[in-house]
Amino acid sequence: MDNTAVQDAILCGVMDRWKSAVDAHEPQQVASCFTEDAVFQGLRPYAVGRQGVAEYYDSQPIGLTADYQVLETRQLAGDVLLGYMGVDFSFTDRATIRVTLGVVLRRIADEWFIAHYQVSKLD
Repeated sequence: MDNTAVQDAILCGVMDRWKSAVDAHEPQQVASCFTEDAVFQGLRPYAVGRQGVAEYYDSQPIGLTADYQVLETRQLAGDVLLGYMGVDFSFTDRATIRVTLGVVLRRIADEWFIAHYQVSKLD
C-alpha cells in the first residue's frame, strides 16, 4: 500500500467507528472516538473533551445519519494525521446538511482517536 492509501485507511477506520455510532444515536460511543482532551466544533459552540462531544450528539435527533467522503489526508507527524472530508448529515424530518469536516487524528497506544474536529458549513 502506498502512503496515501495507508493514511486513507487509518482515517476511514476512525471515521467508520464515528459514523456507526452517530447513525445508531450512541453519544458515548461517538465520544469514545475522541481523545480525552479533544477540541470539538460542530455547528454550535465548541467543547473540549469527550463529555462535550457526548452532550452534542445526545442532543441530535434520532434518525440522524452521517455519510462522508474523504477529500484529502496528510501525515503531519508519525502519530498525527490530518483528514479533510465532505459530510452529509441526513435527518428524518428536514433537509440534509452538507458540511466540510477537518479532523486531526492522534495515535495513542496503537489506536487512533480524533483530537480536533472542525465542521464548516460553506453554503
